Amino acid sequence: MNAATVVALLHLCFTATAALSREDSSPTKIRAEPGDTVELTCCPVGVTPSSATWSKNGTEIRFPSPSRMSLLAEGTLEISQVTLEDAGIYLCTCTLPRESSQTQVLLQVGRVPPTHPDCSLAPSSDPTHAVFNCSWFGVLPLPTLSWSRTGSAQVTASVTDSLFLTLNASQLSDGETATCTAQHDLLKPEQRSCSLTLRSPYPQGEPLAATLEGSSINLTCTETSSFPAADTTWRKGPQQELIQPGSKYVLSGTGPSFQLTILNVSKDDEGVYFCRSENPLGVRELEVSLTVKAANSAYTGAIIGVFIAVLILGSVGIVAKMVYFNRHRFCLDGGFTQMEENGGEVLSLVDSDDEQFFQDAVPQLPPISNDHHTTLVQIHRIPSTEQDDVEKNDAKTQPPEDTEENTEEVEDLVVF
Repeated sequence: MNAATVVALLHLCFTATAALSREDSSPTKIRAEPGDTVELTCCPVGVTPSSATWSKNGTEIRFPSPSRMSLLAEGTLEISQVTLEDAGIYLCTCTLPRESSQTQVLLQVGRVPPTHPDCSLAPSSDPTHAVFNCSWFGVLPLPTLSWSRTGSAQVTASVTDSLFLTLNASQLSDGETATCTAQHDLLKPEQRSCSLTLRSPYPQGEPLAATLEGSSINLTCTETSSFPAADTTWRKGPQQELIQPGSKYVLSGTGPSFQLTILNVSKDDEGVYFCRSENPLGVRELEVSLTVKAANSAYTGAIIGVFIAVLILGSVGIVAKMVYFNRHRFCLDGGFTQMEENGGEVLSLVDSDDEQFFQDAVPQLPPISNDHHTTLVQIHRIPSTEQDDVEKNDAKTQPPEDTEENTEEVEDLVVF
């Protein structure tokens, strides 16, 4: 075997190995959105092939093609105005003067927005059922959406851009989370999702209210925690009769604050009212107790309050007056004075500790046989009664008596 034959065999083996490796390798992925123009390369850049053939999903494409496909000089396949139907696996065989090769291309046609799917509640005519909706619009081709719930192995899935999930009250629990997961070929292995957490209703407000007859009053409750949103109504009495709007009642508020206005309140309106909230997870109520008072009770209370205030002020005035007119009794009391009922005379007594002081200040009589000093103390007469005034007037009209008798009435002797 000559050298030329050996070189030819080696070249043939190398070409076959290269073609096999190119054919077995994973395909090149190209992504395009509907309306784009794409070019699928077959032969090496800068090389003009002897021939180039293309097939899609195992079916040969013949040129000139009546469709939007055309074969360029370098063996490149050009597709204009790409549609979803153009997606697939394309295989090109490039034949050169001395070798041939195959190229595999995966064309993915679609659109995936940067957003996540949207989870929401759909309207339901049955208050005991909850309808959840997961939607992801603008995705091409359609994604695969699936609903799942915590604590449940049940999964609802479908290839669509909007998936509904309907659950009854027995399938729901407070705090449970429902999750929607979106999958798409252009996102693999990535996933996108959204979720909803279920909550029981909990109305809140003031439990006590009071008003006067003839007036109006507003009862208010607030409910913000429920999911799905609760249906809130006002009811009255132990039988919880549904309150309808009319000339007596005015209902306002669509959430989260609900208000009941009672017009021209009477004694018959007194009682218990209920703010009742219900969703598929349960029912809860806020109890409001209304007290209605007579209109004149307010004035009666005011009059009583004024009377008590006047009574207190009058008592304080009387006590102050009594203290003022008897101030000498409070000042001289404590053992130093003594009132005598006859004539209202005041007898001033001196304690033993102060005896020397008074002995120096008061004239003394000569000592007597018992060696005690006799101190002269003047008796002051206090005109405390009308009888004293009469006696004074009589004394003025009567002629003066002997001087000795007058002197005896003026002074008395007291022995210490």
